[in-house]
Amino acid sequence: MSKKYLIWDLPLRLFHWCFAFTVLGCWYTAEQGTDLVEIHMQLGFVTLGLLLFRIVWGLIGTTHARFNQFVPSPKGLANYLTSSKTCKAPPGHNPLGALMVILMIALVMAQAISGLFINDDVFSSGPYYGTLSKDAEDIMFFIHHNVFDFMIAAIILHILAISYYWLIKKKNLILPMITGKKSANEVKASDAIAHSKLLLAIILILLCSFFIYWLVIINVPVVEDYFY
Repeated sequence: MSKKYLIWDLPLRLFHWCFAFTVLGCWYTAEQGTDLVEIHMQLGFVTLGLLLFRIVWGLIGTTHARFNQFVPSPKGLANYLTSSKTCKAPPGHNPLGALMVILMIALVMAQAISGLFINDDVFSSGPYYGTLSKDAEDIMFFIHHNVFDFMIAAIILHILAISYYWLIKKKNLILPMITGKKSANEVKASDAIAHSKLLLAIILILLCSFFIYWLVIINVPVVEDYFY
């Protein structure tokens, strides 16, 4: 048994799985039509909170969670694609995995934000519906009902990549995102993080939760006699 080192902090791992199940929940509730529309909206607010946490954690979190540690430059991406068979993988996200992280954050952010400004003309409306012009709301409606197809494609690509690493390259990418640890065969001792910055993460979670509550409950404007 090779020695294992902590690479992925606990807050990042919790975000990863909460984010996955929340997105899955958003898809399921959307497929049920109007029956679960309120739950769909609540899950959308949770998604916004999770994304806000991840973006800030990407600036102040542990080493391998930070964007400046894993977002590749064009040259770095090209080098990885041309020499990935000979060079050792980075301890955190590889360049392709990093691009997937950025892509999913961008797609889900567009989906969640656009949902704040639209309605379904029957049962429900986002908390900021009526605050934009008709043309702007049409754009938000288009985004919310079309970006999800790209999200599905990205999720399928993500699953295929994990399966490829597992079946072909004999590398389990799922287990480290559960335990947070990678073996000495994959990473060096100097790559390990000392701890998960739990106190900082708890403070950030509370701040993000309050901000989302303020955004969708306290700060919601009362729109009266709104004209397009």
